[in-house]
This record gives sequence, C-alpha cells and structure tokens, in this order.
Amino acid sequence: MSTAFNGFSQQGLNFLQQVRIENDKTWFDENRHIYDQTLLTPFRTLVEALSDTMLAIDPQFEIRPAIGKTLSRIHRDTRFSHDKTRYRSRMWLTFKRPSKDWKDAPVYFFELGPDMLRYGLGYYSANKQTMDLFRHTLTRQPVQFLEVAECCRAPFELAGESYKRPLVIEQDPAIANWYNRKSFAVMASDNQVEKLFSPRLVDELAKAFLQLEPLYHWLMRVETMKQIDPADL
Repeated sequence: MSTAFNGFSQQGLNFLQQVRIENDKTWFDENRHIYDQTLLTPFRTLVEALSDTMLAIDPQFEIRPAIGKTLSRIHRDTRFSHDKTRYRSRMWLTFKRPSKDWKDAPVYFFELGPDMLRYGLGYYSANKQTMDLFRHTLTRQPVQFLEVAECCRAPFELAGESYKRPLVIEQDPAIANWYNRKSFAVMASDNQVEKLFSPRLVDELAKAFLQLEPLYHWLMRVETMKQIDPADL
C-alpha cells in the first residue's frame, strides 16, 4: 500500500540551500538521511499520487517513482562540464514516454528549489528536426493550433529562446511567437514555497497538467511525424 503525499517541508528546502553552500561529499553523506526523508520520499509519493492522472493523458508514460525514471539525480555528472559542483540544489520529476533521447520529446515536469517551484510541459532541448516539424504543423493548421494553444493560459507562460530575426516575414504574431522558438516549454513559476508544504499540491499539479493535455497531444503528433518520410508530409 503506497503512502499518501503530505507535502514537502521547510527542512527539505533548507537541505537544498545547504547543498548549494557545501557541495561536499563528506557533508552530503553525513546528511543523506535528511535528503532521503524530506526530498526523495515525498517526491516518490508525489509521483504515485499523480500517476493515474498522467496515465489518463498517455498510457505509455513512465510512472515508476525511481531515480532515472521519473525522478532527477541530485548527483551531477561533471565529466564533460566546466561546472564541477558535485550536487544539484534543485530536484524535479518528469512524466514522459521511455526514450533514449528524451531531451528531444515532450515532457511534463515539476521542479522545486530552496525558494521556488515551477511546472509545465515542453522540450528540454528540441533539435532542429523536431522544431522544423513543429513549424510545419503551424504552417499547415494555424487556426487549429491556436485553438490548442488556448490551453496555455494563466498560470502558464511560453518560454524559450527565439531567433533574433523572424523566420517568416509578416507572420501572424500569435503564430510567430511559437514559430520562432529554437526550443520551448510552457511553464508556471512561483516563489510561494508554502504551496509545497500542502497535500493540495497534488490537485494543483493534476489540474495544471490536464489543462495542457491538448498541447501534449499536438506535440505527440510531431513525434509521429518523425517516423514519416519527409516527402510524404
């Protein structure tokens, strides 16, 4: 029988703040029990609490509440990075289909740090092929897309770097706002960390993720198009 999600705690957020300061293996090992109790355990129960909602959106979502499946690692891989800090001061969960290259596929996410939370849907880093196919759908069905994009209303905002020059001249601004992105995510950010301490966080996230369901299915159409010969598009 799974444990109910009762919220995170200030102690967990303080731990992440201290991680940012210490970033030391000896310190982390001595305080691992705090990480396990105040962060890892509630993250696992949060995944379990959201799983039914997420499977209703996509039955192929990975829902195992494990690190490397739906949960982020607090240890950073520093082998190929100039930043050699050992630990992250944020943690997150994702709901996505299993994939070798998940960074280029649509992902639902929820993230927290010592003084923030954010959640939404989008790409970690969409490549050019993915964005070109996405733009193709906007060109073919602009009206239909804008109807879908209505689900991205508050509390969500569109984020992601745009090209400095428009890719299409005199394009509908509503379409251009999406069309000119190099990659994107639709997210809500909040500094009211008190929300993290309540079991109601489950309902808030479930409602928000369901709100974005039309966009998720549009992006999954793009994933399907990756399997089609470009000449047939």
